Amino acid sequence: MTMEGDVEPVTGAALHAIAAHILARRRFVVSGRFGLRAAPGGITTPTFGDDPETVRISGVTLVREVGGTTTRIPINGSTLRQLAGFVQVDLDRPFSCGDDTPPLGPLDTPFELAPAIVTEITDWFALAWRVLDDVLAALPSPSEVATIQLWPEHFDAATTVTLPSKGPVNLGFSPGDGFESEPYLYVGPWGTERPGDPSFWNVPFGAARRRSQIQDLDDPTESCRRFLTDGLRLATSA
Repeated sequence: MTMEGDVEPVTGAALHAIAAHILARRRFVVSGRFGLRAAPGGITTPTFGDDPETVRISGVTLVREVGGTTTRIPINGSTLRQLAGFVQVDLDRPFSCGDDTPPLGPLDTPFELAPAIVTEITDWFALAWRVLDDVLAALPSPSEVATIQLWPEHFDAATTVTLPSKGPVNLGFSPGDGFESEPYLYVGPWGTERPGDPSFWNVPFGAARRRSQIQDLDDPTESCRRFLTDGLRLATSA
């Protein structure tokens, strides 16, 4: 992936598989939940279990923190089976985080992730958290807001906002997927109405802006915030 283009598919798919089948699967085995979070330089589980435990990707290193002890294993040069053994999950057991759970892929082929690509993907998720936090902080009270999650099924960072007397609206950031290979942010009303300027609603599920449309602006973070705020305002104006 370059800053002008799409997510490099091999590294993107591998990172998605590790997030789902190592991080999310480990959290699910212990707690019954699989949502993830952005972390400085990577992706992480929330803290879970009695010990407590955190499993996270930091660059191209897998980190496991249990109680007061931290252990690490390099992702590059390791196989998915080795990473699974490191966090004590059984890849032979069924696991699903949704209908589009990524496939396991080769279990015994060593990973060779491109560090620069990992950084770009995780930077996109870090931007998502900053922008979504800003947007949510400005919502009128009372508003119902779902906890921001990095969903391992679709590998996007998203939340759902429900304003008083209005239908739910999804706000999120994707690093690229089967719909759009370039990283994008989106507004997705649950209903079928698309109020206001028809040109704003440019995708079947609502509205989206590609990273290339905002990265050269004077303040990309503010542009993302304004796009989501405008989309939420339009979606709830009917």
